[in-house]
Amino acid sequence: MQVYLVGGAVRDQLLGRPIKDKDFVVVGATVADMLAAGFQQVGADFPVFLHPVSREEYALARTERKQGLGYQGFSVHASPDVTLREDLQRRDLTVNAMAIEVKSLTDDMPITGKVVDYYGGLDDIENKTLRHVSSAFSEDPLRVLRTARFYGRYYDLGFSIADETLLLMRQLVSSGELAHLSSERIWQESSRAMMQVSPQVYWQQLFEIGALTEYFTPLHQVWSHAQYGQIREIVQTALYFAGQMQLNLSQRWALLMASLNTDLFALKPTNSNSDNIESDNTASNNIASNNIATAVKGISEIGNSAKVPKAQTQFATLFVQQAQKLSIIDQLSAAEKIDLIQACSAHKAPDKLSQLLVTSHVLKLAIQHRQMMLALGSFHAIGMDDIDHNLKGPAIGEALRQRRVEHLQAQPVL
Repeated sequence: MQVYLVGGAVRDQLLGRPIKDKDFVVVGATVADMLAAGFQQVGADFPVFLHPVSREEYALARTERKQGLGYQGFSVHASPDVTLREDLQRRDLTVNAMAIEVKSLTDDMPITGKVVDYYGGLDDIENKTLRHVSSAFSEDPLRVLRTARFYGRYYDLGFSIADETLLLMRQLVSSGELAHLSSERIWQESSRAMMQVSPQVYWQQLFEIGALTEYFTPLHQVWSHAQYGQIREIVQTALYFAGQMQLNLSQRWALLMASLNTDLFALKPTNSNSDNIESDNTASNNIASNNIATAVKGISEIGNSAKVPKAQTQFATLFVQQAQKLSIIDQLSAAEKIDLIQACSAHKAPDKLSQLLVTSHVLKLAIQHRQMMLALGSFHAIGMDDIDHNLKGPAIGEALRQRRVEHLQAQPVL
């Protein structure tokens, strides 16, 4: 009998990342051996056991064969004759297919020892590449989401997805296999990806390979619309800021779902010095968006198809309904502020109002960032070749400035 630490714990130790969970594979053992050692069996489809003290998972070495659709369409073979190499071959990415041998079945020891690497995981960590272990990658559609999630998780380290793995991901999407994933697994992977430091990477990657069409159709429709290309970029930036500022899951989900209310990205600067304040009804009508109902419907549709928890759906719905008011708090009348308190139930849950305000601030920052990136682009787009070569002295700087202003004014807006 041999025991190996496998998967994420090995990968994250090599990357210098915190290790959250340890998974072990036991080679050469039977179910009876594990039970005799005091382990508790928990796996229904294949033998997985809980350590009697640490409660960490130990699985018998196993192989899998594709027999049906989706990620559940596999037959599992677990027996003492399955080797470690065979067990690791069924895993998704090379960086997840490494192992370290431990001394015994029950000892709780630090992670040390030589890394067993049959499939090039060490090289791929060195080269910062996410690469599939074998062609069996194409048998499990869940691996499309997992790979995108790992991409987001290690994006800050400079990782990228291998071209040949991206090709398999696209083929899986085209095959329609994603339709056979359970909604619960879709949300499990997506919510975990959303809480990474770079949550925008997951959604951008799924969009690029066409994987949003099945469970996130309204989002795909907006992001792929030629008129709303900037919305995707702004939301990606907002999600990046959300990761840096450690916003909670509801706030991050609300920022993603804000894509569905395109009016939020077409706000015009308001003259805060104006002394003319319209009546409450007129101001509310000006603020209200014709897209709110469509956005709310889209949030509900995604919530149902991807089994988004009620808390996240409700928060996102409230945000898209009130986002325009939240973005101009300092311009609201006293009556409008009281109405906003009522609409957000802030008198019962003041923390929710704080979270909504922070979410609104992050979205506004992303919009401002987009505007300034356009300005920076215009600045760099104009050089000496774009002005009169006969100009001298200060006239050169003024001519450059004027041409850059004109270039920026000509840029398309939402």
